[in-house]
Amino acid sequence: MHILGVWDGHDAGAAMIESSDHGIEIKAAANEERFTKRKLEINFPKMSIDFCLKASGVRPEEIRHIAVSTTDTAKTLTRIFPRIREDYYKFRRRKVEKPMFVDFRRNFKYWLTEIKEKPGCRQLSAAYFHNNLKGMGFKDYKLHFVEHHEAHATAAAFCSGFDKSTVLTIDGVGDGLSGTVSVYENGRMERLSEISGKDSLGIFFEHVTTILGMRELEDEGKVMALANFAYEIPDEKNKFMNLFEVDGLQVKSKMGAAERYNYLNNVSWNTTMEDFSFMAQRTLEVKILQLFENAIERSGVGDVAWSGGVASNVKVNMLIKNLPGLKRWFVFPHMGDGGLALGAALKLAFELTGQYRTKFDNVYFGPEHPEEAIVEALRKNSDTLKFERIGDVAGHAADMLAKDKYILWYQGRMEYGPRALGNRSIVAPADSLSAKDALNLRIKRRDWFQPFCPSLIEEDARKIFSDLKGYDRFMTMAYQTEPNVHDHVKAVVNVDGSARPQMLGNENPLYRKLIEGVKKHTGYGIILNTSFNLHGYPIVNTPDDAIEVMLKNKAPYLIMGNYFVEFKK
Repeated sequence: MHILGVWDGHDAGAAMIESSDHGIEIKAAANEERFTKRKLEINFPKMSIDFCLKASGVRPEEIRHIAVSTTDTAKTLTRIFPRIREDYYKFRRRKVEKPMFVDFRRNFKYWLTEIKEKPGCRQLSAAYFHNNLKGMGFKDYKLHFVEHHEAHATAAAFCSGFDKSTVLTIDGVGDGLSGTVSVYENGRMERLSEISGKDSLGIFFEHVTTILGMRELEDEGKVMALANFAYEIPDEKNKFMNLFEVDGLQVKSKMGAAERYNYLNNVSWNTTMEDFSFMAQRTLEVKILQLFENAIERSGVGDVAWSGGVASNVKVNMLIKNLPGLKRWFVFPHMGDGGLALGAALKLAFELTGQYRTKFDNVYFGPEHPEEAIVEALRKNSDTLKFERIGDVAGHAADMLAKDKYILWYQGRMEYGPRALGNRSIVAPADSLSAKDALNLRIKRRDWFQPFCPSLIEEDARKIFSDLKGYDRFMTMAYQTEPNVHDHVKAVVNVDGSARPQMLGNENPLYRKLIEGVKKHTGYGIILNTSFNLHGYPIVNTPDDAIEVMLKNKAPYLIMGNYFVEFKK
């Protein structure tokens, strides 16, 4: 049985799974931004659905069950009136001139999203989905709705590999909630607690991001990074610490969203950006750690899985994984709303078939382009680029990194989720500050305080990181590096000595071979890995996308498939 999952909101996307007697196989998954080139696309994910169908070898009329998520009032209104979501998308991403009544717009949006599903919402949402799906050739199917946080929780629980776990979700807001605590066992989820939208830690951090002049739902990671450059502020002097109280499995805000936003705005007036970021980050850490400790104590289950947008905060995750009551720890790698399509499909599969076993050792679920497409794209640019087919691309790349070069690296199936994990990556030496600076200035053009991240082979993890607790395949948490290796990893370490690594097993043999080649030169199986994209745009999808990035930024080297590419003199 093939089941299609669809999400049509922030970071819209689709996922196709196949459920059989042997369990659940994820056949394909992608997000619409990679096709439209609009970061965190919000519109109905037609191209993602088309890709999932083709990659799975099924036609629209063969699909009998489709899972979708979220039917709260705000989401329903944007489905009926798509102009609303398009206008807010441009406003949120600051793609328009600053309009009047900015704070009113933002506060009204948060008030609206806190309203749960009202009578008629599900019927109106169903009509919207039927209209779009039937236009794509779907027929004789049944539409199933999966609650927002149920989809988040299911994705984390099913993909963790744990038979039993404590499951937490924390995000901005969805279906009127900002978080949940559950106990999962063999496919079944028992919800212990719900956290309301008005008490949202996620929205608190969005507000901080906005007040700092950054883009909400997009730049929260910058706040986390900037916090490292503040002088430490004691908790008792932190002006944000008392905004929230954790009581058992509940989080309670002392203020409503609008009042809290105004308070934060007033504090920012005479507070440095670094201190403002530090207070917000520290507040998030303290409150979430309290909630996790309480959840583990209440459930009695030390294997923990979690998802939701706040789960992207790797410094919080670093602290959680070291909690004394925690045994095994899994963060769903597509933790934000972009992962809802897969979570909804997995939940529906269990309801229909009783299957919950899900093999999840990699996230290479996206499109792959054959060599013919690569050659065609290169030939279109043969007046500017020269290219040759080489036998050992991994070895060639390793030799170049050993010479202090950086390379655009394009291989295989595109990654699912926000992280480049060795198929749509830009790679550089982990010990070269000059290569790091060249990459940042010429290609990424990021803020000065944002660190780059490493990919390494898992067997070298213990000699590089001091607080290792399992292997993180998906760059979902931070670790502290050993002081004696800092000179070997200085291009991928944050100012506080932490790093957010991808620890590679055997899931990507070609990428592993590249890193092993680097180890022969340096003695350490670690490289710098950042996403292959233009600043402010999604990760590249097609060979044409890859060449566009190379041309626009005049990046000197690209390895795409079996081809080594560089500029003509």
